[in-house]
Amino acid sequence: MDLKEKIRVIPDFPEKGISFKDITTLLKDKEALKYSIDKFTELAKDLDVDLVVGPEARGFIFGTALAYNINAGFVPIRKPGKLPHKILVQDYVLEYGKDSLEIHEDSIIPGQRILIIDDLLATGGTLLSTAKLIEQLKGEVVSIMTLIELTDLKGREKLSNYRVESLVSYPY
Repeated sequence: MDLKEKIRVIPDFPEKGISFKDITTLLKDKEALKYSIDKFTELAKDLDVDLVVGPEARGFIFGTALAYNINAGFVPIRKPGKLPHKILVQDYVLEYGKDSLEIHEDSIIPGQRILIIDDLLATGGTLLSTAKLIEQLKGEVVSIMTLIELTDLKGREKLSNYRVESLVSYPY
């Protein structure tokens, strides 16, 4: 299946010059959604993962399904102010702004094997910040997976210390 055919591209969103990859069209297509989850599951099946970690919000979509398929737990990485317990915070830069991510301090037991999953690898800021949070808690990042990679933004270079898998790539 060609997943690019299921992803809508919207020029100049959220600002001029950005080519937004809208995955809502893929998510509503049951065959495309199943295919995507099955591909992630195939990539993860031999990694001996304890936890799947997904950044808000689209990492939750793929992360919980993948965690279920590979018999792992799921940990959400949230945007500021949404976690009710003790947290760690990591700031990062997006391709069009700045933000921060948070994780509960007790989400990961030292030595646990972690797979990070999100919808998009662009500049690598979100995924690198997620990996740093995991490593602060002494988890081992064994893989990073994304639905889409924007290759011209060179986010993979920021993640060169990690195994990175993407199902679809675009120049930008």
